[in-house]
Amino acid sequence: MVIQLPEKVKYIIDTLMEAGYEAYAVGGCIRDSILGRKPGDWDITTSAKPMQVKELFSRTIDTGIQHGTVTVMMNGEGFEVTTYRVDGEYEDGRHPKEVVFTASLLEDLKRRDFTINAMAYNEKDGLVDAFSGIEDLEKKVIRCVGNPKERFEEDALRMMRAVRFAAQLGFSIEEETKGAITELAQNLAKVSAERIQVELVKLLVSNHPEEFLTFYETGLTRIFLPEFDAMIDTPQNNKHHCYNVGQHTIEAVKNSPPDKIIRLTMLLHDVAKPVCKSMDEQGIYHFYGHPAKGSEMAKEILKRLKFDNDTMRRVTTLIKWHDDTPPLEPRAIRRAISRIGLEQYPALFAVKRADTMGKNQYQRAEKLAYIEGYQKLYEEILEKQQCLTLKDLAVTGKDLIEAGMKPGKELGEVLERMLDYVLEHPEENQKEILMKQIKI
Repeated sequence: MVIQLPEKVKYIIDTLMEAGYEAYAVGGCIRDSILGRKPGDWDITTSAKPMQVKELFSRTIDTGIQHGTVTVMMNGEGFEVTTYRVDGEYEDGRHPKEVVFTASLLEDLKRRDFTINAMAYNEKDGLVDAFSGIEDLEKKVIRCVGNPKERFEEDALRMMRAVRFAAQLGFSIEEETKGAITELAQNLAKVSAERIQVELVKLLVSNHPEEFLTFYETGLTRIFLPEFDAMIDTPQNNKHHCYNVGQHTIEAVKNSPPDKIIRLTMLLHDVAKPVCKSMDEQGIYHFYGHPAKGSEMAKEILKRLKFDNDTMRRVTTLIKWHDDTPPLEPRAIRRAISRIGLEQYPALFAVKRADTMGKNQYQRAEKLAYIEGYQKLYEEILEKQQCLTLKDLAVTGKDLIEAGMKPGKELGEVLERMLDYVLEHPEENQKEILMKQIKI
């Protein structure tokens, strides 16, 4: 098998080999090359010790020198070069207590997580595949190198990584590997929220976000998102739904574009349904107030998973308004855009469509036609550049002060009243007209 190495990678490997060391491209870049995917980055493994690597290249960064990693800089691009190593005992289910360098490539590959990530390549020796990684790529399975329990006890995040790789590659998880995840799911509690967040987002924006159900089936959601377990346990006995809340959620995620904000929104849009559930006299379930309550709950969940403030704000706003259905008339749509915030569009339409596609067929055509009409009016309003926010108002606070108004609360109230008027009468957004309305 021939793998096309980038020139810079080839140069680093050749430089190391000419100096008498072994060197190979290793891991995900080899997996992706074989699959015909473009590698995100190229990692190199070598028998050279970190200081020996540093002597061979003019620009290096000590990225993780205590673990044997040096980043070699080539024309502004960085390549991680790591010494063959054997990990010592893992004390915290995440990090080895010590790293021991080894002269053996095989020993280095043996400590890696999955067979498809434990292959190495250079042009001299070709592909080194000691753990049947090629065979597993052909079978489309995710399988641990060696004993899966040992691999997951070393690093509990690998359990989420197994599911994430299955989602990204469209693979299944080998039976013994999946069984070990189920058995050791509790160990995920040792992993930081930041690392969990990264794996969660990668899975959600993959081509197979429905693999999220594997997190549930193996018990991992119980550790990082117990709210989802409650969603799976909540049926939706009404004419709009054919799934429980959790299954509807997965269908909605599948039917949304692979965008981080939108897919997080779909994952959490109905998170409050279990706590908002009520039943009427006919035995039909209702979930009154779940968008507002869901927005609050989502904020706590996203905070717990250490998401940034901008992501939290956008996702919680979309959840709050995902069920909002203003009448299809320009003034109502202008008011909706002003109330919800212009930056939430057009994501809100994707959210509404995904939510509808995750339900049964009842009135689906009408619901989709409504969203279509909503979007059409929104686009017409934007095209006409109608005023939707204080920023678009023809009058500013400075204009009011120049007209004799004192800065303060009242000034803000006057601007809000003007905006309210202009939302009803967009053609009146002219300074002369609006200034006539005020009495100073």
